Amino acid sequence: MTNRLHVRFSRENLTCGGRWQRDGVSLGECGPSSGRGTVGSMKPRITVITLAVRDLDRSVGFYRDGLGWDTPGIIGQEVENGAVAFFPLPGGLILALWPQEFLAADAHVPLGDQNTQTRFTLGHNVNSREEVDAVLAAATAAGATIVDPARDRLWGGYSGYFADPDGHLWDVVWNPEFPVAE
Repeated sequence: MTNRLHVRFSRENLTCGGRWQRDGVSLGECGPSSGRGTVGSMKPRITVITLAVRDLDRSVGFYRDGLGWDTPGIIGQEVENGAVAFFPLPGGLILALWPQEFLAADAHVPLGDQNTQTRFTLGHNVNSREEVDAVLAAATAAGATIVDPARDRLWGGYSGYFADPDGHLWDVVWNPEFPVAE
C-alpha cells in the first residue's frame, strides 16, 4: 500500500505573503515579487459564468422553478441579442443564461455545436473601460487571441472577448450596473 498525501485547500489555510503557504508550509512564490499579479495584469477573479443555451425560457424555468434559484427573470429583450437571465450566487458570482446564437454574435465567433467555444464564457468584470483595455492587453501578451476587441455594447457597458490557448472564451466587462469590490 502506498501512502497518499491528501491536501485540502481553503481560503482559511492558503495564504500569500510573498510565498504561497498552506498551514505555514511554503508552496512557492506568489504576489508582486513572483512576477505575477503585476500592474496591468488580470486579477484572479471570475465574476460571471455565462452558459449559452438553446431555449432561454426553458433554461430559466429549469434553474428558477426546478432548482429554486432566484432571478429577476429574463431582461434585455428590448435590445437586439440582449435577452439574458442572471442568477446571483453566493460570494458575488453570477450565473448568466444567454441564447447561444446571441453569445456567438456578441463575441463575433461562429455559432457552433454543443462542443464548441460558444457553449459558455467566463466573465471577468472590472470597474472601468481602461481596465477592460488593460486586461485585454495583458491577455494578448500572455498568448490569448482577441476574438472581439473592446467596444461599447448595446446594453450600456463596454467589453471585449479573448480566447485562451485552448479556445475558452473570456468576456472582460465594464458594466456600470455591476461594480466590482476590490
